[in-house]
Amino acid sequence: MHVTVRNPAIRKLNTVQHIKRCFNSGSDQLGSVSSEVLYAGHEPTTLLQRCALAVGSALMGLKEPTRSDMIAVLGETTGHSALRNLHQQMICDSVGQQILRERPLVNSTSINMEYLRSLPNGTFGKEYTKFMDGCNISADTRDPVRFLDHEELAYVMLRYRQIHDFTHLLTGFPSVSVQNEIAVKWFEMVHFGLPMCALAAIFAPVRLSSSERAILQRNIIPWALYAGYRSKLLLNVYFEKHFEQNIDEFRTDIGLIPSPCIL
Repeated sequence: MHVTVRNPAIRKLNTVQHIKRCFNSGSDQLGSVSSEVLYAGHEPTTLLQRCALAVGSALMGLKEPTRSDMIAVLGETTGHSALRNLHQQMICDSVGQQILRERPLVNSTSINMEYLRSLPNGTFGKEYTKFMDGCNISADTRDPVRFLDHEELAYVMLRYRQIHDFTHLLTGFPSVSVQNEIAVKWFEMVHFGLPMCALAAIFAPVRLSSSERAILQRNIIPWALYAGYRSKLLLNVYFEKHFEQNIDEFRTDIGLIPSPCIL
């Protein structure tokens, strides 16, 4: 008998756990796994399971781009090398060191949205609330990290996810449409070097119309290549300390040029 799972949270869990169980090989090298839980929510996996999760999440993400859980799994199972590089860049930066030490989180508990709404127009904090309210989204929706077998790299990945809305705003894409998400992924691909961003940037444009792809190729990609390399590493920016600053001044301080064109 076929049973339809209607709860999205259950569907997310079932998809990932099914892939893990299918590749739960005994005790050989590909199947060996430490049972040590390194952080809250951590799920130790074998190399074979991580490979299966990477392939499965990539295919599911291409089929259903709205499956943020699959995009999250793909980022964790393919991003270890890039995350090590980002972690090293944070260690070599004084603000990055502070962020790694203090581990700030971007959520409704740590961010006082009502205070930010009271700030003057044009401040980073006020424009952030306009973006979030206009898109009807919450900072609490980011998926937790589960499959990285390194506690500090897990935080780097979490920080990358939680500052994604800041990246949206500062790069000049004021909505979470498919077109704008692709544009932001091009910037993130260049800026962070995560394979997941590259896959999304390269393959997701097939969902665009021919005119939208032309704008992407002619305007967005050249901007992303330039701005992504030029900007200060956003993981080394303590965004929470700049909410009261004028957003244009803030962009200038971190060397981030917003896109001249919105899809």
